Amino acid sequence: MTNNILIVILVTSFATYLSRFLGVVSAEKIKETSKMFRWFNCLAYSTLAALIARIVIFPSGSLNEIDYSIRFIVVVLSIAIFFITKKNLVYPTLFSAIILSVFSSYL
Repeated sequence: MTNNILIVILVTSFATYLSRFLGVVSAEKIKETSKMFRWFNCLAYSTLAALIARIVIFPSGSLNEIDYSIRFIVVVLSIAIFFITKKNLVYPTLFSAIILSVFSSYL
């Protein structure tokens, strides 16, 4: 059993670091203003938005027990904090975790 876990860790680490290495090597030839780069950027953001929407609208686990209106309020407040803090991701992330736990406990 221990050998299998070690093999899995090694294989996944190799796959992760290989893809990162290939990204670094290929990034030298890609211009940030190119249409292909912008397309991949849009694809990444749209995938992230879809995942967040899925988590908020159709959650699983303990988030499923929290009312939809509370989740919606937390998302709206987090987006507002995101823009207030000049698009900093740390503050809305921390705020959303704290306010979600407070709202779910007291509302």
